[in-house]
Amino acid sequence: MRRIGLAVVLALSLMVAPLAGAAQQATKIARIGYMAMDLTTDTPNREAFLQGLRDLGYIERQNVLIEYRDAEGKPERLPALAAELAALKIDIIVTSGGTAAALAAKKASTTLPIVFIGVGDPVSDGLVASLARPGGNVTGFSLLGPELVGKSLDLLKQAVPGVSRVALLVKPDATPNHTMNRFLKEADVAAQALGVLLQIVEARSPADFERAFSEMSKARAGALAVIPTPVFGSAGQRLADLAKKNELPTVFLFRYYVDAGGLMSYGPDLVDQWRRAATHVDKILKGAKPADLPVEQPTKFELVINLKTAKALGVKIPQSVLLRADQVIE
Repeated sequence: MRRIGLAVVLALSLMVAPLAGAAQQATKIARIGYMAMDLTTDTPNREAFLQGLRDLGYIERQNVLIEYRDAEGKPERLPALAAELAALKIDIIVTSGGTAAALAAKKASTTLPIVFIGVGDPVSDGLVASLARPGGNVTGFSLLGPELVGKSLDLLKQAVPGVSRVALLVKPDATPNHTMNRFLKEADVAAQALGVLLQIVEARSPADFERAFSEMSKARAGALAVIPTPVFGSAGQRLADLAKKNELPTVFLFRYYVDAGGLMSYGPDLVDQWRRAATHVDKILKGAKPADLPVEQPTKFELVINLKTAKALGVKIPQSVLLRADQVIE
């Protein structure tokens, strides 16, 4: 009887062991590090990313854990936050803070997979070798930032035909010099083609906004275009308020400024990009290498116009421009 009992126990243990291993594998929890320039203003994008994960079967705190790090609008904090994430036992880092966040993550680890979102020119910025074959441990989603500046100025001129001088607000250290030079070159070429004078105004942080708008006023700028940076985005409401206070029709690349009261925006649908980023994360968690995942470019663009702001500024947007808008806020 003892021999029979022992045999049964051994047989059962051999059957249970593979099942236990399979169950353990099935309940494996993915661990993601998510680093943002400002988690508060990043909320719509982050929610889109989480929805993208849910669509792929990842439920936060069930089969995926996310370690959040918030720079609170201070880019100098990004390297330390990236180092913190790299030191944890995570599977991947996702950056939602433009070029500065992506570069900080890349410096923190050369082996941990990194997916960036919202970078203007990842090749020129030294993040990837090419869009098609990124190489290394980094891939993600670009914004085509420099290429869109000219289009934004063109739409601003169409919306406010009488404008002859446009201020261009930039954060000079937002990207490496060669990328910023591309932004400025694209803007200059477009301004010349449109027959408007371009005034470059610098602001390194929201603390410089008052001085920047004073410069625009003294130069008699008739409108404003803004080169995007997450640092400006963290103070988007204040930027939109100052533009209205100084009676400047303003064009942005991203719609959240228009939701905050800016006049108009033309650029990528950021919510769409953040949702699609979940697909890259899923592929990497399943074994794909960032080096082999092409950097994806925007596929959806949107023109958004705030008619409430237009009325407050006394600007009558031509019907031809309104008809092209994807959304009009009234």
